[in-house]
Amino acid sequence: MAEITVNGETRRADVEGDTPLLWVLRDTLGLVGTKYGCGVAQCGACTVLVDGVATRSCQLPLDALAGRPVTTIEAIEADPIGARLVAAWVALDVPQCGYCQSGQLMAATALLKETPKPDDAAIAAAMTNLCRCGTYNAIAAGIRRAAEAA
Repeated sequence: MAEITVNGETRRADVEGDTPLLWVLRDTLGLVGTKYGCGVAQCGACTVLVDGVATRSCQLPLDALAGRPVTTIEAIEADPIGARLVAAWVALDVPQCGYCQSGQLMAATALLKETPKPDDAAIAAAMTNLCRCGTYNAIAAGIRRAAEAA
C-alpha cells in the first residue's frame, strides 16, 4: 500500500511501486482529467505538477515520487495562476478537441510559476506538449493573457 499526496489530500493506493503515476491517478484514484497520450513521455497529455514542476506522469513510477506532492488538472483552479490560465483559455476559446489541454494547462501553470512574465521565447521553450489541432498560437495567447492579469 502506497501513500501519495494528490491535490493536497493524502491518498492510499494498493499498487506496485513501479506503477506509472498516470495509471495510479486514473485507474486507482479516479482522477481522469490527466490523459494518456503516447505512453513514452513525449506528447505531454499526461502532464501533472510534481512539487510544482511540470512532469510527464505516464513514465514516472509511483516509487519515484518520494513523498513529493502531485497536482492534477482537477485542482488547478485552486491555484491563482491556474485559475487565471483557465479563465484565459475560456475567454480565448483555446482548445479545439481539448484532449491535450489538461497537460497544456499544467505545463503553462509551471511556466508562469517560474517565469511570471515570459516572453515568446520562454513560452516556446516551456511549452513542449504536442497538440494535434495545432492550437499553439492560441495557447501562447492564453499564457500571455494570464500573465498580464497577474
